[in-house]
Amino acid sequence: MKIEIKPQERIDELGRNGYRILQDPDRFCFGMDAVLLSDFATVKEGARVIDFCTGTGIIPILMEARTKAASFEALEIQEESADMARRSVQMNQLEDKIKIITGDVTRSSEYFVKGSYDAVTCNPPYMIGQHGLVNPESPKAIARHEILCTLEDVIREAAGLLKQQGSFYLVHRPFRLAEIMNLCTKYKMEPKRMRMVHPYINKEPNMVLLQAVKGGKPRLSVEAPLIVYESPGVYTEEIYEIYGMEKKENNKV
Repeated sequence: MKIEIKPQERIDELGRNGYRILQDPDRFCFGMDAVLLSDFATVKEGARVIDFCTGTGIIPILMEARTKAASFEALEIQEESADMARRSVQMNQLEDKIKIITGDVTRSSEYFVKGSYDAVTCNPPYMIGQHGLVNPESPKAIARHEILCTLEDVIREAAGLLKQQGSFYLVHRPFRLAEIMNLCTKYKMEPKRMRMVHPYINKEPNMVLLQAVKGGKPRLSVEAPLIVYESPGVYTEEIYEIYGMEKKENNKV
């Protein structure tokens, strides 16, 4: 099947199963946070998974490569991004495993059956409000700021779609961790696993990975921190493994 590639788009290799993905630098390219979340999320064989705010579909594509989930659905409000995600799915011949839906996360219960998913993943907009934005309607602004959905929207809708004992996986910024924990417990999802991501071993974390279980019992496991760089431009061994890259001497990024 020939896949349309628009003039401003590029194809990136993903390092898993030979999979590739379409990217548009003028819109919003996926970052390390999405890759780390796809590695952090664990699902059982035969699981049904849905990804909120999927962008160009990076999380379901990577998770399909490393899990035995039965199916992935992915929700994206921006049609141009959803279209790129669909073409990436087609390029990797994953149409029977991954379905991309254009729609609003805040109305996800209108599109999907409540209580029917084993896992929900989300790499949501991190920033609150529109302070400092030149163009709040731009694709990059929508991806980064809570313009079209809030953190509470994401957590509420995830709780509605999950089965009892289903897992919600989130990557976010540590400065909002208290709010994340409060909202998860408000919607009966108990935080169970947490891992902080540090750019360097001696720097404070700039990302947090969290698993919350719907109807779970209170007990939080804090995992060893994930360190991104061992020196400027050189990933740690674990990051190379997550990306499916072989570490070489002087292999800088």
